[in-house]
Amino acid sequence: MSKDTQDISSIPVTTSPVVTDTDEMYVTKRNQKLEIISFDKILKRIKNVGKKLNISVNFSMLAMKVIDQLHDKIETTKIDELTAEQCIMLSTSHPDYGSLASYISISNYNKIAVKQFKSVINRLYQFKDHQGRHHPLVNEDIWNIVNNNEDAINDMFDYERDFLIDYFGFKTLERAYLFKINGKSVERIQHLWMRVAIGIHGNNLPRVKETYDLMSLKYFTHATPTLFNAGTPRQQLSSCYLIGLEEDSIDGIYNTLKDTALISKYAGGIGLHIHNIRASGSHIRGTNGYSNGIVPMLKVYNNTARYVDQGGGRRNGSFAIYLEPWHKDIINFMELRKNHGDEEMKARDLFYGLWIPDLFMRRVKDKADWLLCCPDECRNLSDLYGEAFEKEYTKYEKMYSEGKLHNAVMINARDLWFKILDSQMETGTPYLLYKDAANRKSNQQNLGTIKSSNLCTEIIEYSDSKETAVCNLASIALGRFVKEDKTFDYAKLLDVVRVVTFNLNRVIDVNFYPTSKTQLSNLLHRPIGIGVQGLADAFFLMDIPFSSQDAIDVNKKIFETIYYGAIKESNTIARQRNEFMQTFKQAFKKKLVTFKTNNPDERDYTIDEDQYSTSDLTMSLEEFKRKAELHLPIYNEVVKLTDKLLGSYSSFKGSPAHKGKLQFDLWNDENDESREAGDDREEGESNQIDSMLTCGYDWDQVKADIKTWGLRNSLLVAPMPTASTSQILGNNECFEPLTSNIYSRRTLAGEFVVTNKYLMRELIQLGLWSNSVKNNIIQNKGSIQQISIIPENIREKYKIVWEIPMKQVIQMAADRGHFICQSQSMNLWMEDPSYKTLTAMHFFAWGKKLKTGIYYLRRKPKHQPQQFTIVPDEVPDDNKTQINPNDGGDQDDHEDEICEFCSS
Repeated sequence: MSKDTQDISSIPVTTSPVVTDTDEMYVTKRNQKLEIISFDKILKRIKNVGKKLNISVNFSMLAMKVIDQLHDKIETTKIDELTAEQCIMLSTSHPDYGSLASYISISNYNKIAVKQFKSVINRLYQFKDHQGRHHPLVNEDIWNIVNNNEDAINDMFDYERDFLIDYFGFKTLERAYLFKINGKSVERIQHLWMRVAIGIHGNNLPRVKETYDLMSLKYFTHATPTLFNAGTPRQQLSSCYLIGLEEDSIDGIYNTLKDTALISKYAGGIGLHIHNIRASGSHIRGTNGYSNGIVPMLKVYNNTARYVDQGGGRRNGSFAIYLEPWHKDIINFMELRKNHGDEEMKARDLFYGLWIPDLFMRRVKDKADWLLCCPDECRNLSDLYGEAFEKEYTKYEKMYSEGKLHNAVMINARDLWFKILDSQMETGTPYLLYKDAANRKSNQQNLGTIKSSNLCTEIIEYSDSKETAVCNLASIALGRFVKEDKTFDYAKLLDVVRVVTFNLNRVIDVNFYPTSKTQLSNLLHRPIGIGVQGLADAFFLMDIPFSSQDAIDVNKKIFETIYYGAIKESNTIARQRNEFMQTFKQAFKKKLVTFKTNNPDERDYTIDEDQYSTSDLTMSLEEFKRKAELHLPIYNEVVKLTDKLLGSYSSFKGSPAHKGKLQFDLWNDENDESREAGDDREEGESNQIDSMLTCGYDWDQVKADIKTWGLRNSLLVAPMPTASTSQILGNNECFEPLTSNIYSRRTLAGEFVVTNKYLMRELIQLGLWSNSVKNNIIQNKGSIQQISIIPENIREKYKIVWEIPMKQVIQMAADRGHFICQSQSMNLWMEDPSYKTLTAMHFFAWGKKLKTGIYYLRRKPKHQPQQFTIVPDEVPDDNKTQINPNDGGDQDDHEDEICEFCSS
């Protein structure tokens, strides 16, 4: 290790008075006994951990820094915490300090938490509230499974995998994910993975082990709500809910408000479309008054989002509101999050998205007029897309010109467009999603017109006044699939995708649904969302720059593999269900099985056991019961599906997949007679299927199998933001480029500077890493492009997002989009946006026929936050350089808007 790497004494540390050997100081042990403190024991503890991890750092210097922080009667657990904090401060000098920090922190925690999983579950199940009432924190099923299979489950654990989690990942888990009783930690990291595995798979122990192994080895993770709630009395495991406002009335508005509150209570993120709410100035027939429009209603929803938090304050509720740009209140809608203006017209705790028809974009491009109208007069615009929408919209324009509309106004489309850009430049929103692309390329287009996305813009599902769409998420950590020879293991990825697909189907089956509308939608259509994290990590490990042709090719192959694996597994599940479902349908026809109701999603039924015993069905009653519990039939599957498709989801018939159209077909086929695959591309190029299918998978066979057996899921792939779960697994977020090579992380202990671990290790191997280089990176706002001693190939590899053209980010999104049957949470970055540059960027994304044009607009902060002080080696103490580690772009004006609902 170089002298620069070890000598970090130039970083100022706030200390207590130095303790000398003559001071009599005591430490409070874990059993609360006092013992004279031994500085040698502190050093020995640090060295022993270093030896275990096979690392060599300046242990003596580290021990002295810890000793400087001590006070009389300090607890031993606090000494470990101080040691870990000092290590993480030093981790910008060498990544081995980070490894030391995580090991010390986690091992310290494990001494506090409960050792045995069975004991953890028993304590959680036997919990009593402050009034002495039994209030179990886990459900009876998981309690019975763990107690009845103690040895088998214990044999699955590998507690050394705790230490695969880094310091900041552990702190995230400790703060919000690991179970506590009365504020005291009981659950260890491995217990979390096992609780989730059993919560999903119950007593299917081979599946439990499979899921536990892959999660604990960091191949994938389920979404935050699943990690929060798996195994609990009400295991609400889903992330996303898309709500349609019931109707434009007091009853409709407040019924929907109640639904949003119930969903938010159970950790769901909400997307709500309000296209059907009448505009301001519209006549109210019941009272002979005039409507105040959408703003007063949204203020009520805003207050509900603030009031109904989740998990006793673990995170705030969040709603995204979607509106089409023809709505007469669209101008006020654009002002709701801005910091200036009339406070009565603000609702800043909501998030806003536009559901944009292609016609609006063409009118902007042509500087043409645009009609703003009220849905009370123009009633069906939100129900139409494509040519049908354009025909109806131009009809209303003609009516306006003839004076037949009473609450409408004609403006220039560009005036509204500039209002949209103004809002984005100030607030980062609204999200922009393209209605026609979303509907034309949806496998749910047979259900009706899709009217919104979700809170994070990656979910595109049908919802209406009777059905609330739901999605169940997980993300795959791509860096884990890079082999030692720097190639990507697509075969392993395929295996993991199939496990994740199976798991998410189980999530649908075991989930607690906060409303009847959510259960109806999820059981009928069974959408799932598989995403990724760490695409940038995979590129770093493969030694390829994000903007290279190699990265472009790998990006395509990864997502073709994910889509192929998910489709194959969904088809396999449908095929495996089919035999039993045919037997079940026969039993239903013979009235041996009777559903409780004729509701489409009904899954409660009774079996006439006496009649079954004497029937001509060849399957035994016991086998019938066992398979019924495994396959969980619902009423609509039995009465709606043909015999061959009985294993499918109940609304499969008539879908594009049923007609042989998969996602890449819907992107490619612009001239389908039924317009199910129509693209109506105005700009950009039509990508040919042959150029996109590069992995050699037998897609023709897949389509044949789907035609024969169907699919168990209507939708499969939806790359989401992965804010918190990426931090848990130590990866860069989702599919995004790196935002900075040096940034800050906040924990309860304070704020710490973190350096790109891949870059640091490469420079250490080359003998180039030093405090001087580190400070140069900070001074260059997280960039290494101006540091000439760093080789050009490394500078190219570690370009940050501000140095990568957004055109390339959008093109890569379009490339992977051919295999994304939902959508993707695509942030875009622009250092100094203007009308011209933003317009060019948005029109490029629209021309590429993306469903999501933008999630958040990220820009560098205009102001300087409080500075973090680092003293370079060569600068005297009286010339300390004030350096802001956040300049690199990890924290921008809208950092507090990071969404954890979809984090997976």
